[in-house]
Amino acid sequence: MSSSPDAAGPRAVIVHHVPIQLSQFIKFAGLAESGGQAKQAVVDGGVQVNGTAETRKGRQLLAGDRVTIAGQTLVVQLG
Repeated sequence: MSSSPDAAGPRAVIVHHVPIQLSQFIKFAGLAESGGQAKQAVVDGGVQVNGTAETRKGRQLLAGDRVTIAGQTLVVQLG
């Protein structure tokens, strides 16, 4: 029996500058092996930003934005 995908809560991902493009963030966070794979996940509708489905791969993220993909929630943090 498996636990819910986001049972541990959101994971902070520290980036060095904002804004950062959504597809770049997904790749940087390790949820896609390539930029192309990250872009395809966005275009396919498998990504939410702040609880809303997002299909624009160039969407600019700011600190505090929450990205959910494959049952995992990531929070953009500037570091």
